[in-house]
Amino acid sequence: MQLLTNAKTRTLLVTGGSRGLGRALAEAALARGHQVVVTARDAAKVRDLVDEHPAAARAVTLDVTDPRAADAAVRTAVEEFGRLDVLVNNAGYSDIASIEDTGLDDFRAQVETNLWGAVHLTKAALPVLREQRGGHVVQVSSVSGRLAPAVGLGAYVTAKFALEGFSEALAAEVAPFGVKVTIVEPGSMATTLASSMRLPRPSAPYAEAMEPMLRRYGDPHAAYGVSPRRAAEVLLGVLDLPDPPLRLPLSGAAFDRIREGEQRKIAELDRWEDLSRSADT
Repeated sequence: MQLLTNAKTRTLLVTGGSRGLGRALAEAALARGHQVVVTARDAAKVRDLVDEHPAAARAVTLDVTDPRAADAAVRTAVEEFGRLDVLVNNAGYSDIASIEDTGLDDFRAQVETNLWGAVHLTKAALPVLREQRGGHVVQVSSVSGRLAPAVGLGAYVTAKFALEGFSEALAAEVAPFGVKVTIVEPGSMATTLASSMRLPRPSAPYAEAMEPMLRRYGDPHAAYGVSPRRAAEVLLGVLDLPDPPLRLPLSGAAFDRIREGEQRKIAELDRWEDLSRSADT
């Protein structure tokens, strides 16, 4: 895809901006001359962006699970820059544990951040975008928003599947107002995501099945996968498209995994077609 370089200046609100894709997107947007409200649970972690771009960047402390804080973040964008063009719901995390081993409080906490956080920010931004008759909501989902490929991500997968359903419904509702929605589905990304994960020792029945995930994420300093900087450049290019995709797998590996998964679903659907249709008789 050819990225455009003559796009208009936009105001972006990016959650989860202290590292990884959120940080890379904020940096890339500022480098292109856009205005960015970048949020983190501790704004001090993104204050350097304001120091480097005092006229174009604002740092906001935000717990996405707090709807009042979400409202305040959107107000900051409008009060500081006069408008909000792009909301990027990027904040999220995952712990690694089987569903049976995940406590209900931990399960709810992951859903609160990965699903309800995006709902809070989206609902806060919608009146602004609708009244402007334009804007773009970017939901950072995952390959795990369409597939459940690994043991140990049950709570995360639950939230991301729900996020994609929410976003698809949202896209239909806001299209008449000129507001676009794009669900981004990264695969592995070269970030130190594992440093924020909890990896409790699995109970005996799940120990063998959990071993690959624990081995993969056991090093808190490991970083592998797609470059966040390259992913950020692709996302900025998507904002320039007149008809952006509803869903965008964000790497060749992510594309391949999703396509293979969708093909398996179609094969299973076809396998049981007669049984499905037997309910009609």
